[in-house]
Amino acid sequence: MGVAMPLALAALVGTGLGWWAPLGLVESWALALLYSLASKRWRMAGLAMVVAVTATQVLLAKGGELPAGLLRADLALEGRLETVEDEGRLTRLLVRLNDCRPLEADRLPCHRLRRVRLSLYEAPPMQPGERWALTVRLRPPAGFANPGTFDYRAWLWREGIQATGYVRDEPAPQRLAPAPYSLRRQALAFLDAQSLAPLTTRWLAALTLGAGDRLSRDDWERLNATGTTHLVVISGLHVGLVAAFVLLLARGVSRLLTPAHWRMAIWPWWLAGLAAAGYAGLAGLQPPAMRALIMTVVGLWVASGRHAPGPWQAWWLALGLVVLLDPLSAWRPGLWLSFLAVAVLILIWQGRPRPRGLHGWAWGLMRTQLLLAPLMAAAVLLAFARLAPAAPLVNLVAVPLVSSLLVPLGLLGWLFAPLAPLGATCWWLFERITLRLTQLLDLAVSRLPLWWPTSELVVPLALMLGLMALLWALPGLAMRLRVGGTLLLVPAMLGLTAPAPEPGSLRVRIHDVGQGQLIELRSAGFRMLYDSGPRFASGFAPVSALWPAGQRFDRVMVSHGDLDHAGGVAWLAERHDVGEFLAPAGESLDVPFGTCEAGQQWRRDGVSYRVLWPPADTTPLSSNDRSCVLEITAGEERLLITGDVGSDIERAFLQRLELPITVLVAGHHGSRSSSGPHLVQWATPRHVVFSAGRHNAFGHPSDAVVRRFRRVGSCQWSTALDGAVTFWLGRNSDVSLDAARAMPWRRGGVEGECHAVESRH
Repeated sequence: MGVAMPLALAALVGTGLGWWAPLGLVESWALALLYSLASKRWRMAGLAMVVAVTATQVLLAKGGELPAGLLRADLALEGRLETVEDEGRLTRLLVRLNDCRPLEADRLPCHRLRRVRLSLYEAPPMQPGERWALTVRLRPPAGFANPGTFDYRAWLWREGIQATGYVRDEPAPQRLAPAPYSLRRQALAFLDAQSLAPLTTRWLAALTLGAGDRLSRDDWERLNATGTTHLVVISGLHVGLVAAFVLLLARGVSRLLTPAHWRMAIWPWWLAGLAAAGYAGLAGLQPPAMRALIMTVVGLWVASGRHAPGPWQAWWLALGLVVLLDPLSAWRPGLWLSFLAVAVLILIWQGRPRPRGLHGWAWGLMRTQLLLAPLMAAAVLLAFARLAPAAPLVNLVAVPLVSSLLVPLGLLGWLFAPLAPLGATCWWLFERITLRLTQLLDLAVSRLPLWWPTSELVVPLALMLGLMALLWALPGLAMRLRVGGTLLLVPAMLGLTAPAPEPGSLRVRIHDVGQGQLIELRSAGFRMLYDSGPRFASGFAPVSALWPAGQRFDRVMVSHGDLDHAGGVAWLAERHDVGEFLAPAGESLDVPFGTCEAGQQWRRDGVSYRVLWPPADTTPLSSNDRSCVLEITAGEERLLITGDVGSDIERAFLQRLELPITVLVAGHHGSRSSSGPHLVQWATPRHVVFSAGRHNAFGHPSDAVVRRFRRVGSCQWSTALDGAVTFWLGRNSDVSLDAARAMPWRRGGVEGECHAVESRH
């Protein structure tokens, strides 16, 4: 494979070593470099430098994250706005920093910060490219950790965002310099000034200028549900079309100028490469556009026939260059999805003759899509835990429609923009086709909606889809092996079912929802929520990210009406099927509800539920003290959830508790006012979970409460540190548990897995 494969592998090894950062990394690298230089192995020395370059970039990205010591400190930033997202009263800013300093002299420095994401309420007019001075409060990159959900922390990492936070009102943000001239911004402004439908404007911006942020949430949901998001990302298709058009035009000119030597002319290829680079730059040169540019340039090199590598050498070379220039792209699913698609195309077409005629090209396109579909479905399933059943059929129509009509018409509209009638005609045709395409996508979604399999099904289903794709894509396999393997795999995939809890057992999941509470209780045929999580000032409710729409919940008990417990009630009622809402009398919710009252009890699937508090008359009680207190018994194990009741109320229902208590969800997120000495010493729970937000401003859990549980030997968990915590009760064995966020310091020590410090100090 020449130098291409070693280059790619060296770049990937460097990114992995930079992430892992083992002891002796620099010393081992230096010895390898000295050995290669001493033995005059220049290729090895070059590869060692590639490892160093990629590892250094990853190490700098990790080391540049905001130190925890700057949490809640006022920082003065100066930087250029990369993106400005308007969300009503709230504006999201992505800022490339030129300078950062803490306002307090004795604070740690923050000069290593390079990229931050900020929220600003009631923002003044702002444009990408402007330079601003801002006073902010930041926190290290973090996100909720729940099984099978979007990993916001990982997204921040792979986008190179080293801190998030908000802009302070005082002193007010100050514009330091206007945005420099930007052809892309001018093109978007020109597009906005045209008399086009909003749908057409959005799709033109995305398909021709790479402005995917212009697409609405409905657009993205439609594309995700049909497996067609790849069509609106600036890819090798878009950049390749520009390069091919310029190449054909330039070679035609060359043929006119030098009829005898036009095939030997080099400048048309250079001009096509420059056109591809210019278009990728116009599209913002974001990672997908840069990836497309590199692959297009390599493709031009292969097509030119001048010392051209084979297709696999070109593939490895493109991969190596992409990772070398942007090592963090190794953590982006889009990188592997695009390169996997190209690899499958090479497998499918290598050694096959070029199709001839309309019938040949139509069959070639259909064969390609049908062979790509299962492998790409498997890759998307592993990357995003979703499956678009309509994707194979929709892409048979959408791919040729977009590649052969929409993208060329959109680009021709820009080319003929100075000739208004021609440009308007191209965009009018673009609009007609886009409207029909979106109608087709909507029809496909209505018949074959997006499927979100449970986390237990993702890996086996992806492996089966991938194996079936390889059976048909790999050359040289006997037809009976392909058919026989498919006949075995299809029924196996259709027969996959998520494991259901056995009767009498209960899965308890305390979700990571920040400073709030949401607990899911699930047995064989019963599903219940205790609380619905918070709703933040931005309007975001974490419950919206936990499950796809259309879930069935037999009962939702809301402990009380505070926003950190009841913030997701409206979302649950709107997007899911809820059999019944329960809450204390006297509370105010966004939905009709029945009351929870001491003495209520029910039994489902061999699991008993009993309400211990509040009494019938809740008038003299505060909102916290009228919280619903729920005791659940599965076999010999018990779970107790006390809401936000204070220690005085705990004493009121203490004598009604059945012992032992296996798991206790600490009251009021671990506040000093709850989990009083009487409850802790009487119940002595084996496990305690604090449902609290990371770096929360209240100091939850309280040091006194942590020490109180430690004295009785409870194993303590916190969603702020461990993410979602899942317990299985009633299995006639020791309690099994799992934390979504692995904490290495829980392993070992005198207390085994319970050796941890859960307070903030």
